Amino acid sequence: MRIDVITIFPEYLEPLNVSLVGKAHARGLLRLGVHDLRRWTHDRHRTVDDTPFGGGPGMVMKPEPWGEALDEVTGAAGHPQEGSPAGGPEPQPPVLVVPTPSGRPFTQQVAVELSQRPWLVFAPARYEGIDRRVIEDAGTRMPVRELSIGDYVLAGGEAAVLVMVEAVARLLPGVLGNVRSHQEDSFAPGPMANLLEGPVYTKPPVWRDRAVPEVLLSGHHGRIERWRRDEALRRTAALRPDLIERTEPDAFDAADRKLLEELGWVAGDGSRFWRSPEAVEE
Repeated sequence: MRIDVITIFPEYLEPLNVSLVGKAHARGLLRLGVHDLRRWTHDRHRTVDDTPFGGGPGMVMKPEPWGEALDEVTGAAGHPQEGSPAGGPEPQPPVLVVPTPSGRPFTQQVAVELSQRPWLVFAPARYEGIDRRVIEDAGTRMPVRELSIGDYVLAGGEAAVLVMVEAVARLLPGVLGNVRSHQEDSFAPGPMANLLEGPVYTKPPVWRDRAVPEVLLSGHHGRIERWRRDEALRRTAALRPDLIERTEPDAFDAADRKLLEELGWVAGDGSRFWRSPEAVEE
């Protein structure tokens, strides 16, 4: 996979050179490019912003440097990739990812989808955002995903880029030592979908008079898996009840249903679970 980031603060992206993402880059599993947007300015002050049409507070990022930057960085789109045979299939265009609090939620499923693309280009904005014409123009040449990492506003999109790149990169083949590590994540597709991950423990078996749950020392894989799912249900019901509420009832087995009922959840015939008034008051 290739990932490019265009930003006015390249130094903000230095963490991409460490940990799993940095190792993936060093091993050739991931190609990373960070580009300074001010390279594509043409005035002595290297200006990237101006006042908004129609008035209002703040500044807006100018279309000219962004347009030139995207043209140059994505200029290879539509041309054979390095090492690809002549006359082979046309390569996929890059996906332009624009972090913005007004975008669609960035979820684990979105991370999975992006991890299956060969090339991502991130355009983190500052100030009040990027002139809308840049996004519209880019959309005529490549897919554009406007994504939000949460219902809050940051000073700029670079922190969101770090979040999304790490979430995507760890899904690439060979990045994690054990492929099960991301298959059993919270929100990962599969039997634990829509459930938060439960608590985890390591050695020593007793620390500050607190013992590891006995079932984890039993060696009984069936009991351990049931305990882990029960703990995931308990944590999800307590911290993210919305995930329980929107899960199809068929996703819960008989043991799940029994535990949810003990926790104060109710399900009608064929309907999804909902919290009883008494459980909500607690």
